[in-house]
Amino acid sequence: MSDVHPNVLRVTTEARARGLEIVTVRFPEGCKTAVDAANAVGVQVGQIVKSLIFAVDGEVVLAYVSGSNQLDEKKLAAAAGGVKCARVDADTVRSVTGFPIGGVPPFGHATELRVFIDPDLLQHPEVWAAAGTWHDVFGIEPHKLVEASGGLVTDLKRV
Repeated sequence: MSDVHPNVLRVTTEARARGLEIVTVRFPEGCKTAVDAANAVGVQVGQIVKSLIFAVDGEVVLAYVSGSNQLDEKKLAAAAGGVKCARVDADTVRSVTGFPIGGVPPFGHATELRVFIDPDLLQHPEVWAAAGTWHDVFGIEPHKLVEASGGLVTDLKRV
């Protein structure tokens, strides 16, 4: 397993600690965007989990958003009990999660974050998320992802 990236090992170890067995798949061409990932995996873009990091009133939070949706920052702020929601920069993403933008997995972060989940992800039998790098992803039944994250399923979609 020496050819497995340390980030991927961290994600699979954390998945196991949460009672999940995941199988990661590597795409050398990369999966930086939801469209890239959907094309590589061969699924609809809505089946891609975008793990987005935002700050709500200064608290860094995580939103799992369907690849076909855009996040409504006001809805995320309200869900988190705050007023102001803002993007954070790449350095903050890496310091809080331990992963690069485009490779942020749904769990295994350096810091425990509150999680908010787009209900549109629950419409699919399987969704795909980053596994710690731009090249690695894994498939999971979305209800298992909700359970493992302890996240709040709430409307996050920009209309």
